[in-house]
Amino acid sequence: MPAEPIYRVVFLNQAEIYEIYVKNIYQSELYGFIEIEGFLFGERSQLVVDPSEERLKTQFTEVTRSYIPMHAIIRIDEVEKEGVGKIIEVKGDSKVTPFPTFPYGPGGNKKT
Repeated sequence: MPAEPIYRVVFLNQAEIYEIYVKNIYQSELYGFIEIEGFLFGERSQLVVDPSEERLKTQFTEVTRSYIPMHAIIRIDEVEKEGVGKIIEVKGDSKVTPFPTFPYGPGGNKKT
């Protein structure tokens, strides 16, 4: 592992799945949010340009820190090296994302 860890964060945002690479992840002081900073993007010297990575770069150009709701997080991985960030459109016939449900109801009783 490198001296400074790199994290791959995959989350859902407005019917799209974002996969980004960052240097730092924290539990935010804002309840229910994860704080990410130190965005990493591929080298600009590449001959082939990925449109989804370019879209990520422009979207996060002037962002120093971002707060992502915990229920939108799909996965967080610590990786050895930075990969290519991307945006994937969620396939489906509905543009409505269901509110996340939890296995336990009020009072800690498991729903059946």
